[in-house]
Amino acid sequence: MKEFTYVITDPEGIHARPAGLLVKAAKEFSCDIKIAKAGKAMNCKAIFGIMGLGVKKGEEVTLTFDGADEDAAYETVSRFMQENL
Repeated sequence: MKEFTYVITDPEGIHARPAGLLVKAAKEFSCDIKIAKAGKAMNCKAIFGIMGLGVKKGEEVTLTFDGADEDAAYETVSRFMQENL
C-alpha cells in the first residue's frame, strides 16, 4: 500500500470540475484508491464521495493506493493533485 499526503492550494478547494477529473484519473486503475480528510475516507472513483468531504484550501488530504497497479496509480494521481489542486 502506498500513501500520499497533500495540502490543497486551489482557492476553491476540491470543487466539481477537479473532483470529476480526479475520478476520471482514478478510474484508469484497478487498485483501490481512497481520499481522506480528518479521519473520513472516501472512494476516489466516486465524485459524490470526494465532494462529500468538503475539502477547502489549506486542508490536508491523504490518498491511499492498494492493489496490483498501485505504483502507477500513485504516480498519476499524485501528479494530478500537484498540478490541479
